[in-house]
Amino acid sequence: MTGCETDGDVTSAPEETDFSPPFEVIEPAELTSPLVFSSPHSGRVYPPRFLAAAKLDAAALRRSEDAYVDELFAAAGAVGAPLLHAHFPRAWLDLNREPYELDPKLFDGPLPQFANTRSLRVAAGLGTIPRVVADAREIYAGRITLEDALQRIETLYKPYHAALRGLMARAQERFGVAILIDCHSMPSSSAREGGIGRGEKRRLDIVIGDRYGASASPGVVEGLETRLRALGFNVQRNRPYAGGFITEHFGRPAAGWHAVQVEVSRGLYMDEATLEKSARFAALASDLAEVISGLAQDVEAEKTIGGPRRMAAE
Repeated sequence: MTGCETDGDVTSAPEETDFSPPFEVIEPAELTSPLVFSSPHSGRVYPPRFLAAAKLDAAALRRSEDAYVDELFAAAGAVGAPLLHAHFPRAWLDLNREPYELDPKLFDGPLPQFANTRSLRVAAGLGTIPRVVADAREIYAGRITLEDALQRIETLYKPYHAALRGLMARAQERFGVAILIDCHSMPSSSAREGGIGRGEKRRLDIVIGDRYGASASPGVVEGLETRLRALGFNVQRNRPYAGGFITEHFGRPAAGWHAVQVEVSRGLYMDEATLEKSARFAALASDLAEVISGLAQDVEAEKTIGGPRRMAAE
């Protein structure tokens, strides 16, 4: 594939095109499931002009990346579902934000009236065009132009979201329902929950976010949680991640669109200091494949969402 190596290492894209292509839909051999998988933060193509403008090196920039998450959920195709994933990195453009969550501290001029400059995410430097990486380190040596930001939104953000809407609409048209699994990873340092006594913390393996019940049928979430727990994972709902813009925007259960965010602790599958896959990567991918297969079977049997469901052949 142009501009992206198959071993998962960071690559650089041609200067004149930046990303070619900016994202990819991995289609199944046959579409047989209303499930749709999205990995918006696993992109690892870093344009040379981005690296030149940043005061951080590529290793530091990658700390915001959901490294290898697209590979962890590659079993989507085996159950007849598509997987959409970005090639551009989150540090360049964050797809899990409103389209115009823009940080005034980042730009060299005034922002348009339609920009959302007051969200908590913007305040943290984590808007649509991030100002900092995950550990609050400033990305850029100076300010950037609004024109640059708007171009990223027009050529990357909007096409990705249009592609995701298209996959959801196709699933609903074909099967009567669409179920989005939005795939992410979280630092193991934030994957902790309160223990018993003396402020102890227990490791969290996976967090399922459904916007506190607003973005998906309870059956979808319960099915995911049950199958993950059966494999020995410590799972929690909505804390510390309830789901971002994608889950909120695409999760409309009353209209037949369900969306769930899944956060996997990076400590389960990679060395967080070197960003290299660990020896446990293959085992985790296999476990997730089993969960995906079980969820697809539950959907087929209508155990997760009540009501009629059309067959793929219709």
